[in-house]
Amino acid sequence: MKSQRVYCEPFCIEKSHLFEIHKVVYKEQDTYTCFMHFHEVHEFIFFESITGQYFYSQGESVLEDNDIVFIPALETHNFDCADGEKSWYIIQFLPELFEHKDFLGVRELFNQALHLRLQPEHIAVIQQQLEWLHSCYLKDPHSALSLSLLKTLILWVAEFSYSVDLSHNQPIAKSQGFKKLQPIIDLFRHNPSVDLSLNQAAEKCYLSPAYFSRLFKSVFRCNYSEYNLKHKLYSAARMISQTEKSITEISYELHFSSPSHFIAQFRKQFSVTPKKYRNQILLNGG
Repeated sequence: MKSQRVYCEPFCIEKSHLFEIHKVVYKEQDTYTCFMHFHEVHEFIFFESITGQYFYSQGESVLEDNDIVFIPALETHNFDCADGEKSWYIIQFLPELFEHKDFLGVRELFNQALHLRLQPEHIAVIQQQLEWLHSCYLKDPHSALSLSLLKTLILWVAEFSYSVDLSHNQPIAKSQGFKKLQPIIDLFRHNPSVDLSLNQAAEKCYLSPAYFSRLFKSVFRCNYSEYNLKHKLYSAARMISQTEKSITEISYELHFSSPSHFIAQFRKQFSVTPKKYRNQILLNGG
């Protein structure tokens, strides 16, 4: 039996939801794919079983079982996970949650991306809280209990976790390469599709095409055309989830040459057609 593709993250938060929590499990034979990306919401990932690396604004760090990462909205990040079994909980929530008075004392902590660990005595506590939160969310994501559990979980992390030492790393966002690519990075952050050739993108950054290409790959760990395509496909997934636009409308809005080309690329990336993906969202109550 063919295993179902597991995505590296949810594509969006449902329109009426303040947050979402999902349990992600990869079996030995499952293929993992991710790329340097960002989203418009805050994100926690609570790893259960993991071997890999976390790439984010503060640098690069090694992931271990029971690690926690936090990625603020519009923060560029990526994961490189080893083959084999792995699992985690992923929580995405609207930035406005941190405006609540309960977070007044810890709000500043979450102004940047974080890689956190827990003392052994707190790992079981966090695992139990995650199980409760996930169970309550599945029953009623809008309940007062779900929201209370989420707040408790975040406050517990703020109180009892500690940051992984990155003293030997240079923050990516402060590197010269990242700064030189800032014009094109900003375009990706604020547009669902960047319809620029490599030469045009290089010109935006006042760089030669050859140097731009080498620099882009060193920062994003894939070439410009590959990143541009994946960015459009992830934007498409969000649009399919969040709007009623037709597949044809989405394909042209994101500058695909034709709907059939868009469908083929979407299926290649996510192992499902855009129509089937939308039907799955509707079936799950989206």
